[in-house]
Amino acid sequence: MDRSTALVPLHHVRLGARGPEDVVADPYGRVLTGVADGRILRVHHPGDPRAVRTETLAETGGRPLGLELLPDGDILVCDAERGLLRVGTEDGTVHVLADSVAGERLRFASNAVVLPDGTVCFTVSSRRHPLDRWIGDIVEHTGTGRLLRLAPGAGGPEVLREGLQFANGLAASADGSFLVIAETGSCRLTRYPLTGPRAGHAEPFADLPGMPDNLWRDGPAGLIWAALAGPRLPALDLLHRAPAAVRRATARAAVHAPYRPSGTVGVVAVDDRGRTVHHLTRRRSGFRMVTSVCATGDHLVLGSLVEPGVAVCARPAAR
Repeated sequence: MDRSTALVPLHHVRLGARGPEDVVADPYGRVLTGVADGRILRVHHPGDPRAVRTETLAETGGRPLGLELLPDGDILVCDAERGLLRVGTEDGTVHVLADSVAGERLRFASNAVVLPDGTVCFTVSSRRHPLDRWIGDIVEHTGTGRLLRLAPGAGGPEVLREGLQFANGLAASADGSFLVIAETGSCRLTRYPLTGPRAGHAEPFADLPGMPDNLWRDGPAGLIWAALAGPRLPALDLLHRAPAAVRRATARAAVHAPYRPSGTVGVVAVDDRGRTVHHLTRRRSGFRMVTSVCATGDHLVLGSLVEPGVAVCARPAAR
C-alpha cells in the first residue's frame, strides 16, 4: 500500500445534532446526512463557512445511517431501528421498504446501493448486537453481517451473503458487475460478483490500514472512497484468533467500558481493481471516528458517528 499523505482540515460545520454517520454529495454540491435524533439534513455550500446553511428534509423516527441518492432525487435510508426506508426530499415522506427478512426483524441496516434495474442491495452489520453496542460485535467478531437484495416488486428482501464481519459500506462497480462491501471487523473490502462465472462468490478486493465504514463512489465511474473509522489494532487482530468464549467475554466487558475514539483518522480511495489511489491520514485529530467521506468541488466532507457536525478538508489532486 502506498505511503499515506496528510489529510488537511479546513473547517467544521456544526449541525445542531450529533452523529452525521453518513455523508453523500448530490449533483448540486450539497451534502446530505442523517443524525442521531432521526433527522435527514441537507447542507448547502459546505465548503464556504460564510454561506453554509442546513435544512431539515425529513424525520425517520429512528436512527438513520447509510444514505443513497435515487435517480429521482429521493433517498434510500438504512435506519438502524426501522429498516430500509425511502425518504422524499421534497415532501419529507418516509416509506418503509423492508423491515424484516425471512420472518426476522431487520435491525442494524447499514448501507444501500440501487442498481440500474431498480434492485436495491443493502447490508446488515450484525444480527447479535444493535447499533448502541456496535463495539461488542467488533470485539466478538461474530461474522453475522449480511448482504441483502430487494428486487423490484418483491414482497421482501432475500439474503445474498452471510458470514460477513460487520458488513458496512456498500458500492457498485462502474459497470455494475460486482459490489464492494466494507467489512469493518476485518479491515478489508470484499468483492461480490453479480454477473459472470464467479457470481455469488465473495472474494478479497482490498486490505486496508484501518476499519472501513461507509463507502461513496465519486460519480458513476469515479473512485470509491472509504472512511476509516479507526486504525488497525494488532491487539484486536490477535483477539480475533482467540476462542469464541474468550471473544464473547471480552465483548461483554467492552460494551460497558467508556469508549474514546482514536485521534488518528483517515480515508482511502480505491479504483475498480482494488488499487489504492489516495490514502490520507491525520494524527491527533480533533474530529474523531470518521465514518463517511464524500467529495464536492475542491473539498472532502467527513461524517462521524460521535461528532456534532461534519469536517471539511482539502481534496487531493487527481492522480
